[in-house]
Amino acid sequence: MANDHEEDFKDEKNPRPLDEDDIALLKTYGLGPYSTSIKNAEKEIKDMAKKVNDLCGIKESDTGLAAPSQWDLVADKQMMQEEQPLQVARCTKIINPNSEDAKYVINVKQIAKFVVGLGDKVSPTDIEEGMRVGVDRNKYQIQIPLPPKIDPSVTMMTVEEKPDVTYNDVGGCKEQIEKMREVVELPMLHPEKFVKLGIDPPKGVLCYGPPGTGKTLLARAVANRTDACFIRVIGSELVQKYVGEGARMVRELFQMARSKKACIVFFDEVDAIGGARFDDGVGGDNEVQRTMLEIVNQLDGFDARGNIKVLMATNRPDTLDPALLRPGRLDRKVEFGLPDLESRTQIFKIHTRTMNCERDIRFELLARLCPNSTGADIRSVCTEAGMYAIRARRKTVTEKDFLDAVNKVIKGYQKFSATPKYMVYN
Repeated sequence: MANDHEEDFKDEKNPRPLDEDDIALLKTYGLGPYSTSIKNAEKEIKDMAKKVNDLCGIKESDTGLAAPSQWDLVADKQMMQEEQPLQVARCTKIINPNSEDAKYVINVKQIAKFVVGLGDKVSPTDIEEGMRVGVDRNKYQIQIPLPPKIDPSVTMMTVEEKPDVTYNDVGGCKEQIEKMREVVELPMLHPEKFVKLGIDPPKGVLCYGPPGTGKTLLARAVANRTDACFIRVIGSELVQKYVGEGARMVRELFQMARSKKACIVFFDEVDAIGGARFDDGVGGDNEVQRTMLEIVNQLDGFDARGNIKVLMATNRPDTLDPALLRPGRLDRKVEFGLPDLESRTQIFKIHTRTMNCERDIRFELLARLCPNSTGADIRSVCTEAGMYAIRARRKTVTEKDFLDAVNKVIKGYQKFSATPKYMVYN
């Protein structure tokens, strides 16, 4: 009897492992009659909801919104109506910075100066001296830091999309491309070379030459080549009606350029604002001169310009102010002359690259027939040759079309050509 008791005790200590039937039996304990089917239905509903969400493509985490059933539009509308608009002020000084009882001196324009604290939604690290801030109208507490004020018309000058012009599309300017690349690309891609020699890279380039020789085209190719931010300013955009407006735009332009990692500022037709200073007795040109002086100041002021390169293009370098042209502001002057025979042949080949031309067209002969013509003239010749082919309802352009186009554009439009006149100035 005692032995049986000992064996039972041993069995309790080492119980027999459950087999599959026992486990299946245990799983059925406490289950209602429809538990399994309910579970399966719930699982199917979950899968279906997931599938619907995937098809809709909207998840709560994507939008950050609660489910529409939890929206309370009336309360939200009331809260927004109760929210007071903020006033714009400038934080001029921080008293006891980096401490718990820090106070901020703010200057609200045309009202007064106040010493205020911070609102609930702002941390002390967000606010710096000289910053624009939003303050409430009751206690003038700082509620939000604001970005620096930059005119939208200045922001719009930034070229967002890269131009599709490459150096291969600029014909006959091999020397000019080299000079431009040395100034713009080398300091950005290999700054260590200048550091080793102990020299500052050139800051600015003036491209000058008659119209149609590829000054703006080369600037677009530079914008395509570098990943730097490219800001294109046309000189006449900076001529404004009110006193000081043009100079303010120039300041904001360079302020925006400094905030970028690397930036190229291209002033096209700079003679609109960079003309030599003179007194006409009426004061009509004073505002333009102020704008130009602000550019001169920004090019070589107290502030280091960092990684900003300035390119300027003009047809009339003789009218520019000497202060603008001195080394240190515009270190390099690159002349874009009329293309020679080899360059004209190359330009013909560039413009006919995408055209449906006959084989064995003698481009050198065509280039010889276009003496003293610019790249723009040659492009016009190619377009006219295409027009002759369209008129004759042909699908390819022949050499005769090109010869007719040369006669029409180069010989016929000779009296409209301003190139000889501009060659005197350049």
